[in-house]
Amino acid sequence: MSSKPTCLIVASASLQGVSAKSFHQCFSLCSPVFNLQTATPGGKAIDFVGVDESTARWVQDFGAKPYATPAKLESIDGARYQALLIPDCPGALSDLAHSGSLARILTYFISQQKPVCAVGQGVSALCCATEGQRWIFSGYSLTGPSVFELVRSPDFANLPLIVEDFVKDSGGSYTASQEDAMHVVIDRHLVTGQNIQSTSLAVNNLILICNVK
Repeated sequence: MSSKPTCLIVASASLQGVSAKSFHQCFSLCSPVFNLQTATPGGKAIDFVGVDESTARWVQDFGAKPYATPAKLESIDGARYQALLIPDCPGALSDLAHSGSLARILTYFISQQKPVCAVGQGVSALCCATEGQRWIFSGYSLTGPSVFELVRSPDFANLPLIVEDFVKDSGGSYTASQEDAMHVVIDRHLVTGQNIQSTSLAVNNLILICNVK
C-alpha cells in the first residue's frame, strides 16, 4: 500500500481565530487520505471560534491530541508537503495575509503546481504572496467572502483588507454567489471556497486534484 501524501493545514494564530466548523470539516475529510500537519505563525495554539453543539466535543477531543500542537509556520519546508489547505480563519486578515513565511511556502507551491485550497476568510491569506509588485495569483480565478457577507460583521469598517477588492486590483478574477451559498472556484491547482458553507465542496475538490483514491 502506498504511503499517504502529506497535507499542510495553515491556520491563524490571532485573537479572531479559526472557524471551528470549517476546521472540523477540513480535518475530518482530509484525515483518511492525507497525513496532516497543522501550522500557525509562531506555532501558537489554534483559537477556535463559532464553537457550537455540533463541534464542541470534537474541539475538546482535538485539543487533547498530540497533533493538535501546530508547527511554527516560519520553519515549514514546503517541499515536504503535497497539498496546502487554509480553512475559514477570521484571524487570517491579522496575520496570514501579510505572512512572509506563508508567502515563501505559497510561492514554492505555485512554482511546483502543487494543489492549494483556501476557504472563506482563509482566502485572505493568499494575499501575502507577492513577488516585488506582482501577486503570484495574478491571472487566476478565485472566490472568497463577498462584501455582502463581510458587511454583516460589526468590524467591517475596520477590516484591513477586502479580498474581493484585492483580487481585482491585483490582476485576479473574482466571482461570488449569494450570501451563504456554496460557491467554489477551481483554476489549475488552486481551489477557493466563498464561505464556511463551501468548505466540504472545496476540500473534496482538493482531494480530487491530488488524485487520492
